[in-house]
Amino acid sequence: MAKVELKQPVVQEISAAIDGAQSAVLVDHRGLTVQQDTELRKQLREAGVTYKVYKNTMMNFAFKGTEFESLAPYLEGPSALAVSKSDATAPARILTEFAKKADKLEIKAGVVEGNFCDVSALKDVANIPSRDVLISRLLGSMNSPIASFARVLKQIAEKDGAPAEEAAPAEEAAPAEV
Repeated sequence: MAKVELKQPVVQEISAAIDGAQSAVLVDHRGLTVQQDTELRKQLREAGVTYKVYKNTMMNFAFKGTEFESLAPYLEGPSALAVSKSDATAPARILTEFAKKADKLEIKAGVVEGNFCDVSALKDVANIPSRDVLISRLLGSMNSPIASFARVLKQIAEKDGAPAEEAAPAEEAAPAEV
C-alpha cells in the first residue's frame, strides 16, 4: 500500500472535522503533563469541542481551499487542533482559560466564523460569553421590565387598601344550566 493511500483517511478525517465548523484553534501542546492534557481534553469534550493532535502536513492538505487555509503558516512544531461546530467561542474560551493555569500551552492562531484570529484576537473572542449565557441574559433583560411592572401594580393595589393577594376579588360563578 502506498504512503499516500495511508495518509488519505487522516486528511479526510480532518476535512470532516472542519467541514461546517464554526471555529478552529491551533495550539502547541508541548510541555503539558498527562494530568493537564487529560483535564484539557475533558473540558473541551464537555463543551462539544473535538481536540486532536495531527501531523502538520495532514492538516495543511485538509485546510487547502477552505476558510481554515489561513492557519497554514502556523503549522510548525507540534500542533493540536480544537474544532467546534456548535459554539464558535468555546475552543478559544476554554483554551485561553486553561493556558492561564498551564503556561506550557501555547495558542498559535485560529479561525472563528470564517475570520482569521491571531493570539490577541482569540483572547478577545474568549471573553465573549457562550451562546447559552447570552440567551439567558437576553431573557433576563426581557423579563425584568415585566417583573417591575407587576411589583408596581401590586404596590398600587396595596396602597388602595386591598390586600396583596386579594387585589382582584374572585366572583362566585353560578352553576351552568344544561
